[in-house]
Amino acid sequence: MGQEHAAIEEIEHFEIPLPDGCRLAARIWRPVDAVDHPVPAILEYLPYRKNDFTQARDVTMQPHLAAHGYAVIRLDLRGTGDSEGLMRDEYLPQELQDGADAIAWIAAQDWCDGNVGMIGISWGGFNGLQIAALQPPALKTIITLCSTDDRYADDIHYQGGCLLGAQPSWASTMFARNTLAPDPANVGDRWEDMWRERLEGSGLWLKNWLEHQTRDDFWKHGSVTEDISKIRIPVYAVSGWADGYYRTVFRLMETLQGPRKGLVGPWAHLYPHIGKPGPAIDFLTEELRWWDQWLKGIDTGIMEEPQLRLFLQDSAPPRDHYVERSGRWVVEPSWPSPSVERRDMFLGSAGSLRADPAATGDLTHQSPYWLGQAAGNWCGFGAPEDPAREQRREDEGSLCFDTEPMAEALDLAGDPVLHLRVAVDRPVAQLAARLCIVDGEGRSTRVSYGVLNLTHRDGHEDPQPLEPGRFYDVRIDMKHLAQQVAQGYRLRLAISTQYWPMVWPSPEPVTATLRTGDCKLVLPVRHGSPADADVAAFDPAPEPPELEVEVLQPGENWVRPGEDPESGECAIRSAQGKGVVRHVAADLVITDQTYEEFTILPDGPNSARATIRSTIGLARGDWRTRAETWTELTSDTEDFRVRATMRVWNGDALIAEKDWDERIPRAFV
Repeated sequence: MGQEHAAIEEIEHFEIPLPDGCRLAARIWRPVDAVDHPVPAILEYLPYRKNDFTQARDVTMQPHLAAHGYAVIRLDLRGTGDSEGLMRDEYLPQELQDGADAIAWIAAQDWCDGNVGMIGISWGGFNGLQIAALQPPALKTIITLCSTDDRYADDIHYQGGCLLGAQPSWASTMFARNTLAPDPANVGDRWEDMWRERLEGSGLWLKNWLEHQTRDDFWKHGSVTEDISKIRIPVYAVSGWADGYYRTVFRLMETLQGPRKGLVGPWAHLYPHIGKPGPAIDFLTEELRWWDQWLKGIDTGIMEEPQLRLFLQDSAPPRDHYVERSGRWVVEPSWPSPSVERRDMFLGSAGSLRADPAATGDLTHQSPYWLGQAAGNWCGFGAPEDPAREQRREDEGSLCFDTEPMAEALDLAGDPVLHLRVAVDRPVAQLAARLCIVDGEGRSTRVSYGVLNLTHRDGHEDPQPLEPGRFYDVRIDMKHLAQQVAQGYRLRLAISTQYWPMVWPSPEPVTATLRTGDCKLVLPVRHGSPADADVAAFDPAPEPPELEVEVLQPGENWVRPGEDPESGECAIRSAQGKGVVRHVAADLVITDQTYEEFTILPDGPNSARATIRSTIGLARGDWRTRAETWTELTSDTEDFRVRATMRVWNGDALIAEKDWDERIPRAFV
């Protein structure tokens, strides 16, 4: 690993000029002698504001990397933070070209030796892959965390052709954040003109996304899986089992053609050195080995190690919150793995799940609309409300198929696949499948799941309505796992006709009939590899430095599922936010609080409603800015309806006010 430098310097704000004249705001940590002794650069390119909203996380990473001989740059996207211009949506061609132009500028500076890497989690992981596909000459490698190679198949918008309930949540998050003003301490008197441009031009992203309900060109753009051969540089892909994006790691290991490594731990949507649930690992050392290998030309031995490392989790009882997961690290030389066998498990009409065909017959089912209340969040952030909760009641509302208790422990690693022969009574329908572990006390813990809009049975580009009563052969791809099923425990497959609020319900109540003799679950059964015994454990994560903050008003963070005994309305209400905090060094006060409600009545799918309201703002002394946003998504059999409001204040003056009421036709969703 590279030599640690005694001193670094931090420049909190400078600007990178682009060819069209727009200037992007940047922050840098670098060795104090970098101008005399140029170093490689590491870029993180985000819309999340370099000086405030990511600062608490940045202090745990960037100074450490700089001290080991790198110039680390946090760059605000065009139209975000302190950067000029306007951002109208995610991953647009302008964003990607700006990133490539910024890399060229960085490589040409006297403090950079011409070699640039990119790292990013979530948005920064996405655009790292996307910019790598543009092949800017100075970009030599990337580390991509919690990201996707396929924006339709594996992002917060759609899954299996179903609309994710997380989509209105995410749209509302960006709706609120897009109202934030540039900081006059960095951009001076330009701040108000830049701010008003954003308030007038950012748009309503939820409407954009709902106008594209199939895998069209909108989603193909930025999906590097369209031509993975365009990525020719080394890639390290990372995620966690409590995240929403871990399937990408497996696909990248299978499809990338250049040097690559993968890592999946127990964590949520977080960097592994601050990963929750634990154990967090010393990922800063791991990534330095990668940077030294590919940016400094030092043979760190990292490429002599197995391609993929997985945290294989032990069976654990269902909990509302996991602080730590028990398990062990295993390794795979490649993916698909030579250690994984595909094992067929057949569905029996009496509810059995067996390696040999059992009694068969037709089973008919319609799930209640409370089913899905224990689904947890599509993408976890390490908060108590994230995990799927106890599944016993969910199982009661589903068609269930159980194995016998395990005679010995069983290891699974990979993606379960469910093959069904099914008929439904409506032209538009969806199915959800959950794989659960049932312990000796009958407690049910979800370990994988998959959903499918049955109109997408032949692909996501051209959905076709179903003929009621006709049987179809369909495939439901379930999410990857690395999981041990303990001796004496059972596996349970649970199938339901809806899964709210994980996915938006089909437009009419659906009854499904399974022809069990033609149904099977294919399990990825892992046999032990001798290389597992040689795997070196990661060192535990060191205690990260903390940003000095003053809590002026504590944030609210809770989740409250409930069912009204009179109306039968099922609701999941939650709060997420920092409250009001002051960043001491910058003397900056940040307000950030969101409340969400997902509700549905027992009488039908078109009572489903998602409502999100946020308060967000920045202040320093006499400078005070604040915004309130509200978003509501509902539907009927024909349309989605989006209503939204935005109110923005500069001091006590209301300076921007806008309302939306939009209808978007449903396209077999």
